[in-house]
Amino acid sequence: MVKHVGPEAPGDERGALLSFIAEQRGGIRRALLGLTEEQASSRPSASELSLAGLVKHVAEVEQMWVSMAKGEPPAVVRDQSNWHECFRLVEGETVASQLAYWEKVAAETEAFIRSVPSLDDTFALPDQPWFPPDGRVSMRWLCLHLIRETARHAGHADIVRESLDGATAFALVAAEQQAESGS
Repeated sequence: MVKHVGPEAPGDERGALLSFIAEQRGGIRRALLGLTEEQASSRPSASELSLAGLVKHVAEVEQMWVSMAKGEPPAVVRDQSNWHECFRLVEGETVASQLAYWEKVAAETEAFIRSVPSLDDTFALPDQPWFPPDGRVSMRWLCLHLIRETARHAGHADIVRESLDGATAFALVAAEQQAESGS
């Protein structure tokens, strides 16, 4: 189910952040409208990215970040030998199974963000040079990071889809709206 961004209730910062994450998820999901498994797994552009792989990647990354914020291990652990598997479906995985997994992850993200006492609460990051030097970020930062990460890949999804069959984001929004209205 795609959630649409609307005006947030006055002072509902969590709702605003979560709705922007949902909006970017919707962009990736829409890029899959009407495609077969084969089309969704194809790589029609100069990139190695496929729409199926993007769905898998964003679901795993979102789950990993929320697990880190909770102080729990991620559901999927990748090392240097299998990192590429997060960008492609492997045996037994389908677009539908990855979308269902992502829906579950999205629900967990929303429940977690709504449950934290404050968006100012922080959590520790791994000691890596690409993370902030003090090694801690807020829940607000987490939401903004998920928006940034998902939006980046939504843009990739737009390019991959347009390379497949010429469908643009605007056409896909119209198709989704038509399908939802039953026309």
